[in-house]
Amino acid sequence: MTAIPLSFRKYSDDGPALLVLHGLFGSQANWGWHCKQFAEHFSVYGVDLRNHGDSPHAAEFNYPVMADDVAALIVDLGLQDCVILGHSMGGKVGMELALTQPNLIERLLVVDIAPVSYPEQAEGHLRVIAGMKALPLESIASRREAEEFLRDYIIDEPTRKFVLTNLQRRPEGGFRWRLNLAAIEASYDALRVMPAHAGSFEKPTLFVKGAESAYIQSSHKEEILSLFPDSDVKIIMGAGHWLHADKPQAFKKIAMDFLCAGA
Repeated sequence: MTAIPLSFRKYSDDGPALLVLHGLFGSQANWGWHCKQFAEHFSVYGVDLRNHGDSPHAAEFNYPVMADDVAALIVDLGLQDCVILGHSMGGKVGMELALTQPNLIERLLVVDIAPVSYPEQAEGHLRVIAGMKALPLESIASRREAEEFLRDYIIDEPTRKFVLTNLQRRPEGGFRWRLNLAAIEASYDALRVMPAHAGSFEKPTLFVKGAESAYIQSSHKEEILSLFPDSDVKIIMGAGHWLHADKPQAFKKIAMDFLCAGA
């Protein structure tokens, strides 16, 4: 496995290092508001994971290589006693890093994902991928036209608008997808699983769940505690999988209470 240099935005210089890792189809920009809030207490780095945002594209795409990318970034920047916040896919990257290189992390905040496999989530994601592949990038004239086209594939409006944050206009005309759609499709099965681990991460960990999301369930408690024995779960009512967008103030308070406890 070869780590690739990740693109990131640094929001502040004071306080412990906090790395924010986005989810599938996302980028660090999706967390911009929260990064600015956290920057009052932490040296915040919003990170684009491989095949997303402004980071390089690569055919190899799974949690071990993504965790190695983040580890290389931490080492290259000379960061010590890092705190990791990861949402969805980024949460699994954070868990993988914590379980394989715990010396790099002091605290872990996992947003609406558990250390389990998710076969039941495949249909929705595969429809997103199908819609993105079907979009006629060369001929569409506007983002509005792109959104209208994607309605047949992505019914949920917030999800549709989220996906469209990856659509970029090309100087020569037409549009392009910023993320590496081919690698995401080819590696999708690897993104639904959680790699097996014999050990555990003994440092403080918090899982934050959206009450209306099914990604963290009571049936996951045993697996969570076996891998993260010093962990707790907080629930945000009235929030779904994108709980940081649904209930930003509630999420900010829960996150800051946990993150600052170790600062």
